[in-house]
Amino acid sequence: MSDPLFKKVALIGIGLIGSSIAINLRDRKLADHVAIATRSLATLARAEALGLGDSFHADAAEAVRDADLVILSVPVGACGEIAKAIAPALKAGAIVSDVGSVKASVVEAMRPHLPSSVHFVPAHPIAGTEQSGPDAGFLELFENRWTILTPIEGTDPEATARLGRLWEATGARVETMTAEHHDLVLAIVSHVPHLIAYNIVGTAADLETVTRSEVIKFSASGFRDFTRIAASDPTMWRDIFLNNREAVLEMLARFSEDLASLQRAIRWGDGDALFDLFTRTRAIRRSIVEAGQDTEEANFGRQKVRKDPWNETHPEG
Repeated sequence: MSDPLFKKVALIGIGLIGSSIAINLRDRKLADHVAIATRSLATLARAEALGLGDSFHADAAEAVRDADLVILSVPVGACGEIAKAIAPALKAGAIVSDVGSVKASVVEAMRPHLPSSVHFVPAHPIAGTEQSGPDAGFLELFENRWTILTPIEGTDPEATARLGRLWEATGARVETMTAEHHDLVLAIVSHVPHLIAYNIVGTAADLETVTRSEVIKFSASGFRDFTRIAASDPTMWRDIFLNNREAVLEMLARFSEDLASLQRAIRWGDGDALFDLFTRTRAIRRSIVEAGQDTEEANFGRQKVRKDPWNETHPEG
């Protein structure tokens, strides 16, 4: 049996991503000790009941003492405050990371508080469901999904490589890029699609000529998938849009222009333009399947999740 990658890992926040990391650390034996911290005593007690860690702390600074790796799994808007709180307790040589969907603002918020003796390697695992809380985590969440590392300038390459090895051990593929480029890419592949989903579900809810019961009763697959996305954690997504506003606004402007062209095609009965667009977008879907990022199986390959109290009240299928 190989030695664990880290002696002690501290996880600040224990929602879907944090609990999935904890399960991987435990089940794949990637750390000798996993310290879990969250301000909610009820969530902390639930994490302990699930056996997600070895020690449990309401104080994040206490959790990070002597940790070789610290991962913040909290809304991006809270990262700066937490970095300030844990900074005095960080061990020299420790790697500090996060899992936020926005990177440039996280670097800006955390970097001023972190001592020069630690290695700051922000990260973003592009994986998730609409579920949240410590019960939502599972071992396979990161399998065949991408984790993007955005180390700040001057970071020790070995620290970046070491964190990359941890993510690879969870089954993830790893790529490195700048924080700014990450934010632009994610604005179009994740952030704007979520914004559109929130908006169209809200529009349906506000329609005066269609009742809410009809929207729910007659939902076709397209609308159901929008509601699935729109069920994501509101605090997390509020922070994402506020902290990646420039990239999101840039992509929204481009989207609005393309939507206007689509409106004109429909208004003037331009079937050729519609057919060409749908043909190009269908090819993108096929490319995603070929890249292993989704499946052509029925219901998009979604399987019913294990039965537990959380999933019985928050079905994923």
